[in-house]
Amino acid sequence: MANIESTILQNKFMPIDKTSLSEEIAGQIMSLVSSGDLMPGQKLPSERELCLRFGVGRSSLREALRCLTIVGVLETRVGEGTFLAMNRDKFIGKVLEWRVATERKNVENLMKVRLALETETASNAALNTTEDEVRKLEALLAKMKASIGNPEQVAATDIAFHLGIAEASCNELIFDLLTLIRSQLEQGLMKVSAFPGASEIAYNEHVLILNAIRARDPESAKALMRDHIGKALKRYVEVNSSAGTSK
Repeated sequence: MANIESTILQNKFMPIDKTSLSEEIAGQIMSLVSSGDLMPGQKLPSERELCLRFGVGRSSLREALRCLTIVGVLETRVGEGTFLAMNRDKFIGKVLEWRVATERKNVENLMKVRLALETETASNAALNTTEDEVRKLEALLAKMKASIGNPEQVAATDIAFHLGIAEASCNELIFDLLTLIRSQLEQGLMKVSAFPGASEIAYNEHVLILNAIRARDPESAKALMRDHIGKALKRYVEVNSSAGTSK
């Protein structure tokens, strides 16, 4: 069975005829991932076989494989070969990190994504949360309150609180998405938390959300989360505008 799958996969690789050989090789591999022909954990053919299939030399192939390994698409196991990585988070995280670093509006866009995702998350958390999860959220809010005055700690606790709600909602996909954008969001929240009074406002908004979740009130939790992230986005835009004016 394994030999049959290997033969089918090998037939998917086509000869390269473009100038940028390594880029084209990487593009073909990513296309196979997108189509499902190459699955997480699956082993790639040997370098010799890939060179023959692509019609390229080893230097071009190795450059492409090395680039895909750096961004987390592939992983090399000593003595075993090259495999499609099981953990996709590294690749997606690198992409988001690069986009945020090169496009100033991206943190703002990520917060808009949160606005769409987390309103439902809060509602589901109110329906599905356990007493233990409520206690964890209470502990995070206590930590956030104690951290006011320390923008870095406030931002980290803020994100942890939202991740806790996502976990309580029993929606693993949203939890994974928030985890991936966590570091990028912290950058924006640190800026906002440094603004006078912003941390106190955010803390009070979080308290209202937790109260609705604790009361098992999904509609209130949803509305309060929408209001909170909307206001957080507005604060972020205002802080950035102020920073731009002062330059």
